[in-house]
Amino acid sequence: MAIMTPYEIDDERFEALTLLNVELEVLFEGCRWAEGPVWFADAGHLVWSDIPNNRMMRHIPDVGTSVFRQGSNFSNGNTRDREGRLLSCEHGARRVSRTETDGSITVIAESFEGKRLNSPNDLVVRSDGSIWFTDPTYGIMGDYEGNKAEPEQPVRGVYRVDGQSGAIRRVADDFLQPNGLAFSPDESLLYIADSGASHTHGAPTHIRRFRVEGEGLRDDGVHCVIDAGVPDGIRVDTAGNLWSSAADGVHCFAPDGTRLGKIRVPQVVANLCFGGPRRNRLFITATRSLYSIYVGARGC
Repeated sequence: MAIMTPYEIDDERFEALTLLNVELEVLFEGCRWAEGPVWFADAGHLVWSDIPNNRMMRHIPDVGTSVFRQGSNFSNGNTRDREGRLLSCEHGARRVSRTETDGSITVIAESFEGKRLNSPNDLVVRSDGSIWFTDPTYGIMGDYEGNKAEPEQPVRGVYRVDGQSGAIRRVADDFLQPNGLAFSPDESLLYIADSGASHTHGAPTHIRRFRVEGEGLRDDGVHCVIDAGVPDGIRVDTAGNLWSSAADGVHCFAPDGTRLGKIRVPQVVANLCFGGPRRNRLFITATRSLYSIYVGARGC
């Protein structure tokens, strides 16, 4: 099943990032809120979260889709570490976990300064092995995507876990609801989305940019603004363009913050990732479905 994708071009630079002879493909339908896609290049498959159904799914191109893990602790964002192991943000257990090669689970972070985390949402790994994750309150706001509870942390923060010692530190504390995050190709910048407008009318719908300084961050201001819904999951391609989820599809921004264009998707997009043998296939998790489209860019 496939539908034609209407591109919305705002800047001629976007034309080189799109392919006019491709379609937006529907790969799977039947989720309640699809999130957290991660591509396994060595295994040739995609894993993503279906949060309310408390499961993770796996799609093998040209083969099909199956349940990867039933009982996922309402996992949200996923990525891989420098050794290829799966890292997940678990709403239900309010932690970041790692799936070892034998299938066992290791807890990476579940508390800070003696208090439980809110509900880790998304994460990314730097080349030094450090793990950076966001901790909004979505997973404890009700029982649909986690377990309702009162937050113990005084803020909705962004954290860094040292890849060697496992020490955790808060690197940002002034977000309404920090969400997706992604490094620039040279890892000198960290982009972080604020999706607080999902529950707070009039709140910003922007993605902020930070300079990475040692183990911390320096605020570099607002990078771009989403004009449809809120920014959730984000990814960066090898040229430094930022691709963001939005209510009407996927928005693409140049390194200078200029919006280049949109890929229209018929459902609200939660997250996305690059995959395929050449990293030029965009996998998109959008409400009930998993979509994909080939693009003229390669993911970092």
